[in-house]
Amino acid sequence: MLTALDHVQLAVPAGSEEALRAYYAGALGMTEIAKPPSLAVRGGCWFRAGEVRLHLGVDPGFRPARKAHPGLRVTGIEAFAERLRAHGAEVLWDEELPGHRRFFSRDPVGNRLEFLEPAG
Repeated sequence: MLTALDHVQLAVPAGSEEALRAYYAGALGMTEIAKPPSLAVRGGCWFRAGEVRLHLGVDPGFRPARKAHPGLRVTGIEAFAERLRAHGAEVLWDEELPGHRRFFSRDPVGNRLEFLEPAG
């Protein structure tokens, strides 16, 4: 029986870890989690914020997905969008999801991310 979503893994290219740390820790405010030594040799990095866990794993044939993405709930979406813009990230607002404010952005390697907050 499923009980929870443990993490989402996004593919990344080799050698992109520093740019990803700047984005996920700096711009998004997530905390990096140390990877187990047996997995750390593969590259990539893991992050968390509350119950949200993102694993960024190196894929030698990396190509960012054009549509697939994690949907990340936030509070204070306007301020969060401004925070991303201040870190140089593009913010693309979308009004298509009833009952929510949301926008899309991309990490430094092109992975698509959705940020949403229930309209209140």
